Amino acid sequence: MNESSKRSTIYFEPELHQALRLKAASTDRTVSDLVNEAVRLALQGDQEDLAVFDERETESTMTYKELLNDLKSHGKL
Repeated sequence: MNESSKRSTIYFEPELHQALRLKAASTDRTVSDLVNEAVRLALQGDQEDLAVFDERETESTMTYKELLNDLKSHGKL
């Protein structure tokens, strides 16, 4: 752990904690490393989702009723 690391208390469900400890032991990593990686990946996924929302912001939208009518007109319903 480096000097800029911050400490936090996290409460895991017992089964998750056991699985996490076993994975840490079997991969020669710390629980902190595994948790940091998981949080980093989750935040990265959020960032990617938000980028897609921004890209699609100018796309036209349709109501549910319009969607059903479109599906019907194309023989899908």
